[in-house]
Amino acid sequence: MCETLLDVRGLCHSFPLGAGRYLRAVDGVSFRIRKGEIFGLVGESGSGKSTVARCVMNILRPQAGSILYRGVDVCDPAQFRANRRMLQTERQIIFQDSSSSLDQRMKVADIIAEPLAVNHIVPPRGSLRAEAAFQLRYVGMDPAYLDRYPPELSGGQRQRVAIARALTMEPSLLVADEPIAALDVSIQAQIINLFRHLQAEHGFTFLFIAHDLAVVRYLCDRVGVLYRGKLVEMAPTKELFDRPLHPYTKALLSAIPIPDPRRERARTRFHFDEAAFDRTGGFVQVSPEHFVLGGKEAEP
Repeated sequence: MCETLLDVRGLCHSFPLGAGRYLRAVDGVSFRIRKGEIFGLVGESGSGKSTVARCVMNILRPQAGSILYRGVDVCDPAQFRANRRMLQTERQIIFQDSSSSLDQRMKVADIIAEPLAVNHIVPPRGSLRAEAAFQLRYVGMDPAYLDRYPPELSGGQRQRVAIARALTMEPSLLVADEPIAALDVSIQAQIINLFRHLQAEHGFTFLFIAHDLAVVRYLCDRVGVLYRGKLVEMAPTKELFDRPLHPYTKALLSAIPIPDPRRERARTRFHFDEAAFDRTGGFVQVSPEHFVLGGKEAEP
């Protein structure tokens, strides 16, 4: 049995709206990610995907539930302090918007090498600049860009720099929060192939958050579907796409565009009745590793 690297249990988080009202962004989400696996988290905008990512990375502190990384509860302040160095070096996040995630006043070389400098880690290749040059080549960019600033780069180049910065620490867990959403299609393909290479060659573990289902189908080993903060279905990728069971999953998959215009016009989309959505109950296992939100509590 593969080792569980990340174990999210009953995660809940709300945002205040004022006047004593709250928005429940994440509602009792539970899933596990095995070492070396790419786990996809999908759903429409506002479903809670990014909130889950930020809770996993301790950017947000969840109001309920636990997040275990290598058995360490990262939501527990005492456990986090005791394992701070390990948690800061082994987990890295790649944000969707590289423009805001990169310091516009820092050179590319300093941005990439910053995690090593902050954590006082001796660069494996002798110097911080040499390490930055190596990582830049690894993501397909020429080291000539080391002395440029983020505003001088294209969107695809900035995202590659963000990926290079995350890879500098050689993390065990990479959280990728819609890392290709703002990129051109050709650049998206290059980034996705880079992720596949990292997983195959280095055994990196990914929490890959996206709304592009075609990319998720190509890249991920298992997929969880979020709707209004609730995990409604989780299954191996092929099974989820071949046999979706929850009405929202069916509606989501039926909305994937078909390249053939005639088939696209002729097909029937599945309608999901939002008013009939039942948030109660827990996961029911319908087949090995395939869970659907139902009326009986079951652990994923």
